[in-house]
Amino acid sequence: MPRPVRLGAHGSTGINSRIVAEPIDVVLIGGGIMSATLGTLIRQVEPDWTIRVFERLSEPALESSNPWNNAGTGHAALCELNYAPERADGSVDISSAIKVNEQFQVSRQFWSFLVGEQLLPEPESFINSTPHISFVWGAKNVAYLRKRFELMRDHPLFAGIEYTEDARELREWAPALIPGRARSQPIAATRSLAGTDVDFGALTRALLDGLVAGGAELDTDTRVTGLHREKDGLWRVDYKRLIGMTPHTVRARFVFVGAGGYALGLLQKARIPEARGFGGFPVSGEFLRTDDPEVVRRHSAKVYGKAAVGAPPMSVPHLDTRIVDGRASLMFGPYAGFSPKFLKTGSYADLFASIRPGNLIPMIAAGLSNLPLVGYLVGQLAASKRAKFEALREFFPGADPKDWYRIVAGQRVQVIKKDAAKGGVLQFGTEVVASADGSIAGLLGASPGASTAPPIMLALLARCFPDRFPGWRETIERIVPTYGRQLAADPELAAATMARTAEALHLTA
Repeated sequence: MPRPVRLGAHGSTGINSRIVAEPIDVVLIGGGIMSATLGTLIRQVEPDWTIRVFERLSEPALESSNPWNNAGTGHAALCELNYAPERADGSVDISSAIKVNEQFQVSRQFWSFLVGEQLLPEPESFINSTPHISFVWGAKNVAYLRKRFELMRDHPLFAGIEYTEDARELREWAPALIPGRARSQPIAATRSLAGTDVDFGALTRALLDGLVAGGAELDTDTRVTGLHREKDGLWRVDYKRLIGMTPHTVRARFVFVGAGGYALGLLQKARIPEARGFGGFPVSGEFLRTDDPEVVRRHSAKVYGKAAVGAPPMSVPHLDTRIVDGRASLMFGPYAGFSPKFLKTGSYADLFASIRPGNLIPMIAAGLSNLPLVGYLVGQLAASKRAKFEALREFFPGADPKDWYRIVAGQRVQVIKKDAAKGGVLQFGTEVVASADGSIAGLLGASPGASTAPPIMLALLARCFPDRFPGWRETIERIVPTYGRQLAADPELAAATMARTAEALHLTA
């Protein structure tokens, strides 16, 4: 197949014809971590396929993949308590934590392979060791965390996790958490030194740079306006340059919609039956941030607490070390809110434009069954600056308002799905939507998305290319040596794999 033309900063090819006759093998819509990961995998298994990436903004990774728009924790369920919920009978379920950790080990193997092949730069440019700590207070929460620890400490994926109820020991782990706290307050924490901080913006740009260097096209400042299935089975992709607004069209054999909050609308335009009934519930938010070196030096960890009653999992409060461009900062939040936008740079009409006859009932049903969530969001919107800062002081009692400033977080669109019993349910997580013939697929949803992009995209390849996938298996197993095996069932393999990727990625554990 002919190699594609490499585009300049704004994707200008100089081609004035509306339709390019030669079909593109793969069109990726959205210049975020999902498209970058999928494109990189495809380049490995089919190096001769032509690839073209469309990004609406002036640069890739400016929305959900941007490190200041929430993406940053290497989600491995080491500290995120929402992956280990407490059941009604008081027991704790860590099955989701195991699943997420398994997925993150695949991501580490994928990145390790690319670093080894010099397809990614030095790992410190996008991933750094950062302890992951779960921290709770109050007798009930302490009892919960102790039960969670008892289940995790002997599991091969959580080897080395530590537990303490001792304020002096916790002060050694995270000095900022203790000074100013009442001695009578019951506290508990777990710590894993295997935790990481990931700059998904830097990682996305590095992956896309590799794709472009290999011959792929990257169109920035370009908005996809339509997706239409043609009689010959190819997809017609209509788009406009945002500079000049000239309409263009290309044809593609396979289309992936990785456009974040805009993925739902584009899948609706494609009119595939599999997208019917899906809706989206947008959640906005903000963080408090400090770059003051004296404050940052007092806390070097990601510390997650328990979500408030009725809060969505993405609103779990956390005090994070964030390393971007080699510089450490601290972030606390998120403070959730509501906006009808589906992207941070989206339109206030996004939510209303997404409503269709097929998803109206699921959306209404999901809204009625999640009234506590609605109440929580209203409360967050009404909270004063003082009240929001007091939430930070629950983690960091010595925090000074003058050291912190507000930043607006990225938009997240939670998936609403049809449900036979309830009419519709709000799903926290990600959902791959693909046509029956596998010629088009898209990703809906949010966390833990970015951290688990490689396993999600591998599953998408298996689903969309069932005839080709067996022939790709050898290459995939070279990229991810444990592909198809469960590390949770093999302690020796788990330990060896984590040690190997830690060495390759220059991690301490």
